[in-house]
Formats: sequence, C-alpha cells, structure tokens
Amino acid sequence: MDSDGAAEYPPRPGHGFDVAIIGAGVVGAAIARQLSHYELKVIWLEAGEDVGAGTSKANTAIWHTGFDATPGSLEARLLRRGHGLLAAFGARAGIPLETTGALLVAWTDEQLGSLPGIRDRARQNGYPDVERIDPIALRALEPNLSDNAKGALVIPQEGILCPFTTPLALATEAVLNGVDLRILHPVTQVTPLPSTYRVSGPGFEIEAGYIVNAAGLGADTVESLFCVPRLEVRPRRGELIVYDKAARDLIRHILLPVPSSMGKGVLVAPTVFGNLLLGPTAEPVETPDATQTTTAGIGYLRHRGQQIVPRLADEEVTALFAGVRAATQFPDYQIRSDGPPRYVLVGGIRSTGLSSSLAIGEHVRDLLDGLGCRLAPKPKPEEAVMPILGEAFLRPHRDVSAIEADPDCGRIVCHCEGVTRAEILRACGSTIPARSLDGVRRRTRALLGRCQGFYCAAQVLELLAVAAGRDVASLTGLDERPSPAPLGRLRTESTRVSPRG
Repeated sequence: MDSDGAAEYPPRPGHGFDVAIIGAGVVGAAIARQLSHYELKVIWLEAGEDVGAGTSKANTAIWHTGFDATPGSLEARLLRRGHGLLAAFGARAGIPLETTGALLVAWTDEQLGSLPGIRDRARQNGYPDVERIDPIALRALEPNLSDNAKGALVIPQEGILCPFTTPLALATEAVLNGVDLRILHPVTQVTPLPSTYRVSGPGFEIEAGYIVNAAGLGADTVESLFCVPRLEVRPRRGELIVYDKAARDLIRHILLPVPSSMGKGVLVAPTVFGNLLLGPTAEPVETPDATQTTTAGIGYLRHRGQQIVPRLADEEVTALFAGVRAATQFPDYQIRSDGPPRYVLVGGIRSTGLSSSLAIGEHVRDLLDGLGCRLAPKPKPEEAVMPILGEAFLRPHRDVSAIEADPDCGRIVCHCEGVTRAEILRACGSTIPARSLDGVRRRTRALLGRCQGFYCAAQVLELLAVAAGRDVASLTGLDERPSPAPLGRLRTESTRVSPRG
C-alpha cells in the first residue's frame, strides 16, 4: 500500500499490459504520448483504421486559450495549461501553430451588454490582456467586417493549428517510445479479474492492469462494459464551409461569436492551409456517424457568414464537411477515477480537446499515479518531428535544398495544395503509415484543394498501392472518401511558432 492507502499494481503477467487506452483521437493520443515517457507496457486500442480520423479531424482547428471557460472548472484549468504545452510541443514536433488573435464580436445590444462579464471571466481564468473595443476600433482591425457589429473583445493569445498533424505527432511519439498501437480493434467486452482486466474484441484478447477510456463519442458505450455509465454522450453535429484561398485576406483575426448554451457558435477563421473556415452549426443528432452535410445547415452558415463578412457572398467554396462532437449532460470535462477499480474515464471533452489535450494527458497520468500505477520515468524518451504542412512555413516544393537532396520533393502530384511525390511516399512509409486516401490527405494535404482530388486522386492511389505492396483495386474499398477536414493558413504578419526540422 502507498501512503494514501491505494493498492499498488501487482507485477504484470508476462502476456499482459500495465495500461490499456481505448480510443485514438487527439485526447487518447496525448494520453498515450504522456504514458510512453514512463517504464510502462501500454496497449492502445482504436476501433477505426487510423489515429485522429474521427472528431479530431473535423473541427474548427482553433488553438483555444480558455478565456471564456467557466472559472474554476476542470476545462478552464486544463485549457490554460494545455495552451502553453501545445506551443512548446508544436514548435519542437512540427505542428503548424500561429497566434492570430481573436475578436469576440457583439451583434446585438444584449451581446454587447455581456462583454464586460466575459472580460471579467477571462481575467479570472488568467488572461488579463483581454480588451474591449468600440465599433470604430473594430473596423480598423477588420475592414471587411459588417457595419452591424456593435463592439468586440480582443483576445490576443488565441490562434489556429493543424488538426491533422497534432494527433499524428502525439501518436507518433507514443509509438516511437514503445506504445503498442492497434487499429481496427473495437473493444466489445471487459472482464474484471483479481488484479487486471481482460479486454477483448473481434479476434483479440489482452489483459491490462489499468484501463483509460478515451473513446470520445463511444465513451458511454465503453463504460457500460464496466458499470452503469455515468455520462450520456449526446452527439452534436457541426457543419462547416471551407472557402477558397482567394478569400484568405478578407480577415486578419479569428472572428468569434458570443457563446451560447449550445456552444461557441458560428465563427470565421483563417486556417493553416491558406483558406477561410465558416462554422460550425450545432445540431443534436441520433448517431455518432451522422457526418453528412445538410441543405439547411449549409444554407444557414452561408447566410450567417454573409452577415459577419458580407464579401463572403462573392467567394468560391472549396469544400463542405461535418464533424460530430461528444457533448454530454455535463457542462464540464468528465475526467474521473472514482468508478471501477484501476479505471479512468475521460469523457465530455467536446471541441476544446485539441487545445487541452497535452494537459489532459498530464492529468490522466496523475490520476493513474493516485490509483497505484508505477510511474518510473524513462531517461530520454524519443521525440517525433513531423512533416510541416502549414502554408506559412517552408514546404518541400519550395525548398531548394530538399529538392537537391531528393528530386521527388520537386515532383508535384497535388497542384492545388503543392504536395509532392516525396511527401506522399513518406506518409505511406511513416511510423504510423497512411492506409487510405483519407490517411494520405491528413498527412500531406493532398486531395484537400480546389479540385478535391479530381486531378490527383488516381496518382495518389497508385503511390499508396506501390507503398503498401497492393494493387489499386484492393485499396479502393478502404477509402470511403470522407468529407474533407478544415483547410487554412495563417497571416504572415501574425506571430508564428516555428516547427523544428
């Protein structure tokens, strides 16, 4: 027994694991990466065919500070910690991050009256630099904003990041440090044993001393395998519109709405691939796989976007997509270790999980420590360095030294996004390799541009087949052509966090 009376985990069985993590979204990836820095035998189970291929890829890609979170909440604390952790990790690992700043814009007298309270909340959350500005100052900052804006708060530390590279960087570092990642491994049964759990699914069975449930939209289903679930996942769909790169210079900051009980509302934001993003909607849906866009949802977004930035009416649309968020009956994160023995629930994270993920990883580590899990730090964990996808950084097709070293860096396959043959082959042979067109898309930007893969998909598929040692026909069934995830770039005059490599 330790000093707190917690039972210390007994010696692991020869065929078992110390910890099993269920779910490979960005939160599961951050937990896996954190635990990989300790002398633990960790298995990581994902029902889908890739890391970060669900909710984590289909979001607004905002680097949140947590300025408007509820003071004293777990979400507020982890967002404040996570913002700085992500800045340091992103700069080292190659995640495009840029501090663009945000403007929280009031459009009605009621919203205008709420700004002082939001500013006070930001200060309670540790962000004293939030300032209120009048309509004249607001239009000086954003000349293309509608004249109907009544004022705003300036949040200088808000920014944007790549929603694809973030979970992949975390996951890559976890795998490099020995985490056993198993995709296409849905968990269907958990059996408590005297000192471990038996975890099983189609074609597999393992034992683990501790279980971390980071299953996102499936968190309540996974928890029901242990006990009566303490949270109810209520899927909420968010539809978004990606505008062409020609629209990028319409705005200089992230334009946020005054939040409501349904979420942060419809925003307009630059993104790291050079486009503008508009959305999301917030619609309760029956099932977690309801990721189709709707006429009503897109119509609402176009109308709302033109109210915010009237010139959006004249801009071309590159893509539409939708993501489903894991809303629950609770307003705060549900990260708890007070249920079944040696079990940690990580649920109700919602849209801010991308920004708080690294802090969530630390928090789960501490909960496992409190449950008696032995945490002996590794002397020097391996570090991951990812390919740079951000438009504001030097890409291979613009890098003379890279082309001299490898001519494939000068052979462009996807002309819309400037993706080269070298990048695609590297994605197919990476630590966690692309297995489908969607996997290539999220690792390289190929297929994300104006033509949506019309000109390059066949060539990308051929390269994927060669790398996988398979024929093209066998690969076409792997890819369901899911709706693209957000695109975007950061303005060159904003503060960059420069990735290494």
